[in-house]
This record gives sequence, C-alpha cells and structure tokens, in this order.
Amino acid sequence: MSKIQRLYGLAPAFIVMGAMTACATVGSNDPKTTANVQAALNQHAELGAPGSIDVQTFDHVVYLHGMVSQGMEGREAEQVALQQPGVARVENLLAVSK
Repeated sequence: MSKIQRLYGLAPAFIVMGAMTACATVGSNDPKTTANVQAALNQHAELGAPGSIDVQTFDHVVYLHGMVSQGMEGREAEQVALQQPGVARVENLLAVSK
C-alpha cells in the first residue's frame, strides 16, 4: 500500500476526531451564569414548564432556545435573563408555537 493510500485511509479518523473536538465545545463556557438564568426562568410559570427554555452562555452572552406560546413570553424571558448577574446581552432565539 502506498503512502497516499494510507493517508486516505486515515481521513475518516481525522474527520471523526475533528467532529468530536467541535462537539466538546458545545455547551456553555459560563455554567454559573447559565444556571442562574435557568433558575430565574424556571421561577416564571407563565414561560412554560421548568426547563422548557434552554440556556447557553458564551462570553457573558446568553442564548435562549426553545418554544413559547406567545411572543410576549419570549420578550419576558429575555428581560428575566438580562436581569441576572454576569449577563451582558441576550440572544433571543425562542420560537412561538402556533
């Protein structure tokens, strides 16, 4: 087997290693802020069941994911998140269910 054939044979391993590295970075780089925002959102029953809004925090920016039943709930969730210590900005990525 030539060197080129061996390199091509290793290509899938390199792809998998790269994908695993990328997956390891998904989550939050500020778990304390994420937990504070999640706890604050969970105290607002009008925003849905506890945990229905997913929270991630990267460099003091909070990302809200999930579904709400009305647009006003999304704005309220954003305001609740903004009031938490360590939050500089909120990216509201919530969708409204119909």
